[in-house]
Amino acid sequence: MTARLMTAKDKFYRAYMDFFETAERKRRWNLFEDVPWDKLSASANTEERAIRIETYCAEEMFLPDYTEAGNELLRGVFGLAWFQNAWSYEESRHGLVFREYLIRSGLRTQEQFDKLESDVFSRRWKAPFKTRRQMSCYGALQESATYLAYRAQKDRAEVEHDPTLEAIFFLVSRDEAAHAGFYRSMIEIDMSEDRAGTLSDLAHVIANFKMPGDGLIPNYHEHLRIGGGGITPRLFLTRAVFPLLKQLGTSRDELKSAIAAVVPLRAAS
Repeated sequence: MTARLMTAKDKFYRAYMDFFETAERKRRWNLFEDVPWDKLSASANTEERAIRIETYCAEEMFLPDYTEAGNELLRGVFGLAWFQNAWSYEESRHGLVFREYLIRSGLRTQEQFDKLESDVFSRRWKAPFKTRRQMSCYGALQESATYLAYRAQKDRAEVEHDPTLEAIFFLVSRDEAAHAGFYRSMIEIDMSEDRAGTLSDLAHVIANFKMPGDGLIPNYHEHLRIGGGGITPRLFLTRAVFPLLKQLGTSRDELKSAIAAVVPLRAAS
């Protein structure tokens, strides 16, 4: 009896199971037990710090929109749909832990956070790209950028002797790294099916990339500058884009060639 060849859906499911097993065995964390809230100190409280954490929190709070868009694109592909909902659960902890830090530290009152919540939920995030494959490319880059920002904040908290914030950023940055890795796996699978088309999509996403809060959260870039919470375009290229290209076994030249090959086909269709 001839063995059935693995389809792309089979590969997506296998990748999700690998992601899920690692998360269950090694990466699960508890907001109540794994964050040292007893070491929380108000001595380092500044408005700059409040703005920084509040901006991260606001970006995480668009989770209902992220989840809705993801489920719409991924419904019907078991491994990807289940990843979307596992991702949503993990990201929900990020919004919660930032919220708890802001309130417990005294950086924001409950009334101030209520206003933030109302402001966030008065706006709606929409997926920046139309196809599942393009959104996989976006996810790989966006999660990598978020990891870099959170990891820098973890290092900063260590220097500032803030064990509570250091633990928070360690936990959330580890999640973001895992999410970026899953999306990179998706791109690799897509490339095995359609290398030129996938690279064309990747090039399109890189050229039009922006973070979810950009254009949605008022004063987004200004607040990241005030709080020192963003990453530079150069760091994004050197630590997110170029490593992704290397992992995929491609280059900027091949991206350009893929665009040139695919665009005429799209124009003719």
